[in-house]
Amino acid sequence: MAFAVTNRDQVSHASLPVFRRLLFLYVLLLAPGLAAAEELHGMVVNVADGDTVTVLDSAHVRHKVRLSGIDAPEKRQAFGTRARQHLAAMVQGKDVIVVWNKHDRYGRIVGKVLTAQCASKACPDALDTGLAQLRAGLAWHYKQYQRDQEAGDRERYSAAEHAVRLNHEGLWQDAGPVPPWDYRRRARTAAPLPDGRVLGS
Repeated sequence: MAFAVTNRDQVSHASLPVFRRLLFLYVLLLAPGLAAAEELHGMVVNVADGDTVTVLDSAHVRHKVRLSGIDAPEKRQAFGTRARQHLAAMVQGKDVIVVWNKHDRYGRIVGKVLTAQCASKACPDALDTGLAQLRAGLAWHYKQYQRDQEAGDRERYSAAEHAVRLNHEGLWQDAGPVPPWDYRRRARTAAPLPDGRVLGS
């Protein structure tokens, strides 16, 4: 059963499955900087790419959600498909809690997407999917917007990217991976890539 957008203080513990109560406690105890945040409870029904999902709430309203704190490769970039597949494996068809406090310029909710770390309803841990994308080497820490993150998350995300960079994991296997924000800018201006190619050609 999925839950609609709600304020954290209005969540009924009795109505939540075990792992959702654990997610609730995770948010409440480990993210005090997000005390004024909203929550979206629902099921992921689509994964667009490595940092964007669609969540269906209990009122059957679809919400586009952009994972906060990360920027994954675009679909046509190297590792773009792998980034989407990795995120889908964690959330597709699963219940999530999105902790958020803003919309982006495209109207998407921007927030931290939490889900159960295992299939059992008694799963003891909440999984921060954005952090998981970083640890897999399938996203950049989006430092342009890191001020929107709670201090602890900011530190964990930065450390995760640093570790995979050092170990040359995921997209960091490439000698010069192109950050997605540069890729998008070049696509808008049709500026050539370092090898002389033009995006979209």
